[in-house]
Amino acid sequence: MTAEPSPAAARRILLVEDEPSLVLTLTDRLLSEGYQVETAADGEEGLSKALEGSFDLILLDVMLPRRDGFEVCRELRSRGIQVPVVMLTARGQVVDRVVGLKLGADDYVTKPFEMIELLARIEALFRRARTPTSAQAGTYSFGDVRVDFRRAEVFKEGEPVPLSALEFKLLAYFIQNRGALLTRDELLDKVWGYDAMPTTRTVDVHVASLRQKLERNASRPELILTVHRRGYRFAG
Repeated sequence: MTAEPSPAAARRILLVEDEPSLVLTLTDRLLSEGYQVETAADGEEGLSKALEGSFDLILLDVMLPRRDGFEVCRELRSRGIQVPVVMLTARGQVVDRVVGLKLGADDYVTKPFEMIELLARIEALFRRARTPTSAQAGTYSFGDVRVDFRRAEVFKEGEPVPLSALEFKLLAYFIQNRGALLTRDELLDKVWGYDAMPTTRTVDVHVASLRQKLERNASRPELILTVHRRGYRFAG
């Protein structure tokens, strides 16, 4: 009897990281999980490999020689490369993480991170890639924003709004549950596909990014409202 291949079999990951010890650790663990791994030690090399190769996911450090991760992500998206990107960053400021998400990154992990958390993010991205974002048909409008579920497109004042696949899925979940209190744990489970980690601020960062793109004034949101210490409510 032939053993069934691992779910991770044939999944190719590009790791763009300049810290040798972290490259070794991540490569060993990813290989042990059944992924194929290719590495690049700077932004130029990483961009070149990402454009030439066929990868299923890119792990992209922010602080890189030659080109930083933000530049690499921006260039990939501008060239129509939609492979999921997880940014690895030592920066703690929310604004830095929002920058990455606005440039088209799908997720981020702040260093130092637990390997189990990174693996959960990777697996969740692959699950989302296999599952359509929304079963809804047609469009939904609120304020000056229009959401086209069939095309997975968003427009504000008639102009397209660039959202990552994860941002679109988060917005769709808000719309499907408009008016309801949505806790961070529920959003992590339903949108991200993994359980909450004690230190994660993933939901808050993605909400901040959506507000920047959709609200009239992101500092005084009218659409995605914060419910103090509990979560969020969509009022669109």
